This record gives sequence, C-alpha cells and structure tokens, in this order.
Amino acid sequence: MVTLTAPEAERLSNIWRQNDIPVLLRKGKGYRLMVKLPIADDNYDWLRGHKRSKPNWNRKFKCWELPQAWVNRLVSSILSRHGKLYIIQPYREQEICAPACWNAEGHECQCACMGANHGSQSPAGNWFTISEAFATLWHDRKLACRLMTKSGVRKYESSLEPL
Repeated sequence: MVTLTAPEAERLSNIWRQNDIPVLLRKGKGYRLMVKLPIADDNYDWLRGHKRSKPNWNRKFKCWELPQAWVNRLVSSILSRHGKLYIIQPYREQEICAPACWNAEGHECQCACMGANHGSQSPAGNWFTISEAFATLWHDRKLACRLMTKSGVRKYESSLEPL
C-alpha cells in the first residue's frame, strides 16, 4: 500500500487518467505489471504477440495486467509503437559512508556523504557496516515516475511517502 500526500496522489492520478501516453506501473517482485494504453482495437493481440501467457484486463483500473518478465520487451515495444511511455515504479535511496568518516577528526572529508556524517561518531539510522571503509543505509521505499521517449529519458522523481 502506498501513502501519498494530496499533491503527489493527484499528480500520479493525472498521469494514470490521461489517455495519450501509455503508462506502465511496476509494483515490484511478485506483482504483475499494470499497463494502460491509448485505446486501440488490437491492444490485446499486440500485447500478447506470440507469447503463451495472455494479458488480463483489470476492470477496476481499466488496464492490462501482464507478467513481470515481460517488462523489457514491453518497454521497447511501447516506445516503438507510441514514442513515449510513463513508468511508475518503487525505488529506495541509498546512502554510503564509513566508520572512518564518522570517527574522523578535522574538517577534511573525502567520503560519499560529502561531510554530512563527518566526525559524528554515530550517525542516525540503521547503518549496515561492512568494513571500516564502507557502510550503507537504505531509506524507505518511495515512488518515482519517469517519462521515457524514443530519443532519450526524461526523469521525474518525487519524494513520496514510504510504501
């Protein structure tokens, strides 16, 4: 389940409701892809192609549900056919730092944290320490939305509430 602020929910809802640009929603491992396409008589046949699995129509969300394994082929096919595609998917930001940085004295910091944790002795959060030179902290899951085009990728990220 995703908890969104009102502006974030409205933005994603507007992207989902528009009918000009296809939208692909990836929820993650274990979930089927949800794909909303501009209306066309051949959408079912086009999506299925020569695959054994069949696309399922989701009446509630007015979209096709497809196997997760189809994601790469599907993105390429949609871009070839429509030229653009919104992809909505979860992501998690990762911070990298090190105990050597946390325990440092002085002001010079050459760590990935850019000095945010320098000399702190113990930064906030549940850091996973791998060695004296490397520790990582994964933040809560959020949603990202990006618009892909044939000529490149324009990325849109939003700081949404944790899933």
